[in-house]
Amino acid sequence: MPSRIRFEQAAGVAHVTLSYPKRFNAMSRAMWRDLRAVFERIQGMTELRCVLVSGDGAHFCAGGDISEYPGFRFQEPLLRAFHEDEVWGALSAMLACDVPMVAQIEGNCMGAGVEIASCCDIRMAAESARFGAPIAKLGFPMAPREAALVAREAGLRTARQMLLEAAVFSAPDMLLRGFLSQVVADEDVSELAQANVRRICQLAPQAARLNKQTLRALMHDQLPSLLATAYDYADSFEQREGINAFLEKRPPAF
Repeated sequence: MPSRIRFEQAAGVAHVTLSYPKRFNAMSRAMWRDLRAVFERIQGMTELRCVLVSGDGAHFCAGGDISEYPGFRFQEPLLRAFHEDEVWGALSAMLACDVPMVAQIEGNCMGAGVEIASCCDIRMAAESARFGAPIAKLGFPMAPREAALVAREAGLRTARQMLLEAAVFSAPDMLLRGFLSQVVADEDVSELAQANVRRICQLAPQAARLNKQTLRALMHDQLPSLLATAYDYADSFEQREGINAFLEKRPPAF
C-alpha cells in the first residue's frame, strides 16, 4: 500500500490519518506535501469543530522514510528545500490551523512523529507509546525550525536528551515532562480520544478558533496585533447563546 495522508470528515470532525503501515507510518516526501494540502484545506472549512490526528494501525509515526534519504540528503540545496519547504510547509500549515486538534498517539512516535504531535493542541497517548528523535544515530541534526518546535512543546531538557543522547521516553515519562495531556491504557486510547473530540465539538467553535489565534499570537509575541479586532465577537450568536443558556439553566446549542 502506498504512503498517504488519509482525510475523512463527518459531523464536524476531520480525521487525519498518517498511513504507511509497512514502515510504521514513517513520513515520505509525498506525505509531507499531502499533509500540508490537507491542513490548508481544513483551515478553510468553517463547518469543522475538531481534527483528530492518528496513525494507521498500531503506530503514530516512526519518523521519516529513510529509504528516500539517499536521493536528496547529500546535496545542500535539496536538503534545505526538503526541510524548509516540504517538512516545515506541512508543520506550519498545522500550526496555522484554527481548528482544535487532538493527537491520538500509539506505538512509535519518533522524529517526524514528535514534530507532528507537537503541532496538536491536545496530545493523548497509549501507555505503551514511545517517544524520541534518535537521528544522531543516522549522523544528522534536527532542522532548526523543527528543533525549536519540539523544544517549545516538549521542553528544552527533553529535546536535549532526545537529540544529544538519542533518548527514547515512555508515555508516562512524557506526561510528567508536560508533553502529553493524558496517558491511558492501550485498549482505551481510541475510545477516549473520540470522547475528547466529542467534548470539544460541544463547545463554542468560534471561541475555540479565536483562542487558538490568541495563543498563536502569544507564542510569537504578536499579541498587540490582535487588539484592534479582539472584541468583535461582542454581538455574536455564540456569546449570546452561551450566556443566555447559562442564565436559563439549559445546555447551550452552539
